[in-house]
Amino acid sequence: MDDTTGTLDEALERIHVSGPERDGWLSNHAPMAVEALVRHGQASAVHRWLDRYGPKLEEMPAAGSPVTARNWHEALGDPRRIADWTAYFERETADTPWRDVLTEWWPRLLPGIAAGATHPAIRVGHSVRTLLTGEESAPRVRELAHALGYWAARHQPLPALTPLGPAPSAAAALDRVPLVPERNGGIRDRFAQLTGFPDWPPPEQGAGPGPGPAGPETARSALRELVRASTHRYATHAHGDPIMLVHAATAPNAVLRTLPALPGELWAPSLRAAWAASAAVTAAYAPREAARVPAYGAADAGELFARAAAHGDDHTIKFTDTALDVGDALAFSAARRAIELNPPVF
Repeated sequence: MDDTTGTLDEALERIHVSGPERDGWLSNHAPMAVEALVRHGQASAVHRWLDRYGPKLEEMPAAGSPVTARNWHEALGDPRRIADWTAYFERETADTPWRDVLTEWWPRLLPGIAAGATHPAIRVGHSVRTLLTGEESAPRVRELAHALGYWAARHQPLPALTPLGPAPSAAAALDRVPLVPERNGGIRDRFAQLTGFPDWPPPEQGAGPGPGPAGPETARSALRELVRASTHRYATHAHGDPIMLVHAATAPNAVLRTLPALPGELWAPSLRAAWAASAAVTAAYAPREAARVPAYGAADAGELFARAAAHGDDHTIKFTDTALDVGDALAFSAARRAIELNPPVF
């Protein structure tokens, strides 16, 4: 992404005076949404969008005591340390190439991928995509530091899960995910009820204890399959919770976007974590019955994303961005479903 307007850097500088959450636990979606807007030719809408979204945001919380190489274990998963973690990663990325920082911390953070309703991992994915495809400017590197800091502060692994038997495909595995019994609470209450997921992907796709016989590329292929299946499933299941269910697709896609910045030996663990995140969101929010996909008219990618930008909802923008990565007719219908079901901002 070559943002010749400078809009993304300007937007990130505006965003970085705010913390990663508001109202105690709701995630700041601004950095993810503006990255998607700029990437898909909607840079002219960014500052207007931020003017509307910005008043919701809160200042970065006050710092406590510094996170260091010696004490980070005790600070991991402590949301009261968000500012401390952010400052830590700002120091790390100032002194060390960002890829090296990411490679060191990715396996430490990956077990907590579902923390913060998967938003920290999604924010990392948007940040890494920008750094891989455009200029490594100071605001973009700082955005990675803020994303990693948020993930470290909210880090919380899922409960121990029992494999429930093999599934032949990602789509079949998502269909077989057991739904949590009590569905009135928040996401942390729902995740606490998780007991097991279908055993997918099989070891030959790089999901076993080692890298798999076919190597990292097979793990990436399986991750692409998961992103496609979860995006398609939104078209038929979004009515269960059209906001929360976007994360079943956007979380694994964030991992997929990050793979090129990571060594190959981390790709299979990344696939396993992405499956756990997608399955957890599915278990927590999917409806028991599928709906028929409406017969939408044809739309090209630019037109579809322009509709999402005009709609203005941050989750809709991010989900449409993922649907365009998948790029087929059913994925486009899923994006149209998000535009239809989620409340518009503008």
